[in-house]
Amino acid sequence: MRFEELQRRDIEDGKSISAVLDDLARHHHEPWPLDFRSTIARGVAFVTFAYDIDGVSMEIAKYARCFENLLPGVPIHCVAGNFGVRVDAVLDRSWHRFELPGADGWDKWGGGEWFSRLFYEDLPAGGELSSELAHEMWRQALVLAEQFVHYIEEHEIGLLFAVNTNSNPGNVAFGLAIVLAAETTGCVVINNNHDFYWEGGRAGCKRNPGELPGPRDHFFRNHDNEEFFGFFQRIYPWNGRRWVQMNINSLQSRRLIDRYHFPPDRVFTIGTGLHREFFRTYTPDDRREFRRNVSHVLGGASAIEPTPVGQFRSDTDAWMTEQRPVVCGLDGAQMLDITASEALYLLQPTRVVERKRIWRNWEMIGALLRHPPFRDAFEQRPEMTLTLHVTGPVPKEHRACLERVLDAYQAVLEEMPADIGRRLFQAFSAGWQTHPVLTADMGIVDFYQLADLVVFPSQTEGRGLPIAEASAAGVPIVCSHYEPPEVFAEVVGLELDETHRIQYDEFPHAEFSGDLLDRLTAILLDPTSQSGRIDHNRAAAQRRYSLDVLQESLGGVLDRLAPTVGGQ
Repeated sequence: MRFEELQRRDIEDGKSISAVLDDLARHHHEPWPLDFRSTIARGVAFVTFAYDIDGVSMEIAKYARCFENLLPGVPIHCVAGNFGVRVDAVLDRSWHRFELPGADGWDKWGGGEWFSRLFYEDLPAGGELSSELAHEMWRQALVLAEQFVHYIEEHEIGLLFAVNTNSNPGNVAFGLAIVLAAETTGCVVINNNHDFYWEGGRAGCKRNPGELPGPRDHFFRNHDNEEFFGFFQRIYPWNGRRWVQMNINSLQSRRLIDRYHFPPDRVFTIGTGLHREFFRTYTPDDRREFRRNVSHVLGGASAIEPTPVGQFRSDTDAWMTEQRPVVCGLDGAQMLDITASEALYLLQPTRVVERKRIWRNWEMIGALLRHPPFRDAFEQRPEMTLTLHVTGPVPKEHRACLERVLDAYQAVLEEMPADIGRRLFQAFSAGWQTHPVLTADMGIVDFYQLADLVVFPSQTEGRGLPIAEASAAGVPIVCSHYEPPEVFAEVVGLELDETHRIQYDEFPHAEFSGDLLDRLTAILLDPTSQSGRIDHNRAAAQRRYSLDVLQESLGGVLDRLAPTVGGQ
């Protein structure tokens, strides 16, 4: 089917879009050339909503480097609705970049208008509003698909590697456009799914008695509108003849096969790989240099003058717009030197989003400061400071999460005497790995080397990459048993041999036990006591999460792709 045929289709409502999808599903492509690898080696395009300093972009960069090794000389193309100003810290400058206006997601898709209208407002079936939005989704999809088709044909791209665009509905028009472009050009698509809309979400009518709302329930707001939800489900994800699904955990794969009846030979589970720098042995001098660099990022000098947290909160509207690095303190009376030997550093290597539950870190810190062994040491060592550093930005739609973190921080400050409160700091670097004061760009591995302890109290995760990264970097971690439990078990290797299992401490559901606080005290005040755990975790991470393991897995997928999508 040619793209021009789609442009002539008369779309009146969601049922009309479903009819087009039916036609595409029945369409048979020309047989794929026998020399599969050489054909796709003409060009591989990695497609997502936006590239920036974030986990998805970093994963894509790993995949791309593996493809360069598997298909020497392959041109790499990065396609998205937006490229952040700091993206050079993640993407290789030699890779082609194609910015597709209108393809960004969530609040950046039409200023958030379309996302809100589809998932936060009522959309009654059969009404004028429902038809209007279906027509608008189709119009936007055609505009996006036409530009994408032209790019695919101009650059002879043989393989599309779509990441989250057809599993997490940040932009429904773009998800539909990728289906239209792929089916009319005949490209093979690896649909890489980090998060599905149903993970942590369901329709209210299907919630069990007493079950709390989930963080993705909004995707089911218009579940009863079959015109909309019918085509919505078809493209998340699309079960095309030349599409394969590559999921980041086995639970996702089982659901696609068992519940949605995807062919098992077109569903794969892929792990992650960690850059070799994670496994490098860093010296104390290296760590001091990283802290010195970050001190300049956070405060512009070797000693940081914190912003009083009350002042920061009064200026939060302006800060949300530019999101420059900042360190908050009680009242700004005490400078912070993170290079000092008595500076304790807790790292949350994520964005500030609701499901990360970052405020739990301050609940843990408060419990530590009430725990006599830690409190006594903190009181007796007046040079000791404690900083919680969150590395990622705050998405506009998660402003309330930032407020909740600051509430938890201020609750601890109010509980403590001023001489202790002045030594507690909250830092946000908002992803500034390429800050102009740095002598060289800092990678995520460098941020791990700042830390005495990595904290990760998430509610839900598609994988939970900080657990693997902290282990490889040689930093102890305290994390929650997040949902789904099968995913957490898979990441830490609960059912694997002891040599492959990651050792961790656990955020409790309620109170922090004395035993846990004793272990955390030992981690922070006697780091040499953790050498056995650190050596064990680094070895386990090397066995399971090296780039060589990821590359081998991707190579296996390519070997199985040829008979799966060819010869039709």
